[in-house]
Amino acid sequence: MTTRPTDIDQSKATDRLAASLFAEVLIAEQLSRNLISKALPRGMQISHFSVLNLLAHVNEERTPAQLAEAFHVTRGAMTNTLSRLEWAGHVHIRPDWDDARRKFVSISPAGRTARDTALAAFMPLIAGVVRDIGADRVRGALPVLRELRNRLEGGTQG
Repeated sequence: MTTRPTDIDQSKATDRLAASLFAEVLIAEQLSRNLISKALPRGMQISHFSVLNLLAHVNEERTPAQLAEAFHVTRGAMTNTLSRLEWAGHVHIRPDWDDARRKFVSISPAGRTARDTALAAFMPLIAGVVRDIGADRVRGALPVLRELRNRLEGGTQG
C-alpha cells in the first residue's frame, strides 16, 4: 500500500494541530497555577488547596492512597502534602481501626476555613477570566477539554 500525498499532508496537519493544542493547554495550565498560587493565603500551596477542596467536596474520609490516586501523584508526594496539612491543623489523620497499616484523612474545621479563604481569594480572578472570554465560549470549550482529560486519564490514544 502506498501513501498518497494527501494522506501525508493530512497527517502533518494533524500533528501541527496536536502540537498547538498541547502547547496551549500546557501554557494555560502554567499561567493558571501562577495566578492561583499568588492569590492563595500565605503558606498554602495549590496541592494543599486541592486536597482540602476534594475533602470538603466529598465530605468523607479518604485514605492517603485514594488521595494519591485521585491526584495522580505518588504516595510519597501525598504523604508529604498530608503531613504539612496535618501540621497546619487542616486535616485529621486517624488509624484504620480494622487495619493498623491504613490511615484515614478528613478535613478539619480549620481546613474548611482555610479552603473557603483560598476560594474567596482566587475565585474573583478566575471568574474574571471567564467573563472576559465569554461564558458561552467557555461552555463550548468544556466538552473538548473534558474529552481530552478523559482520554489522558484512561490512557486512550485512539
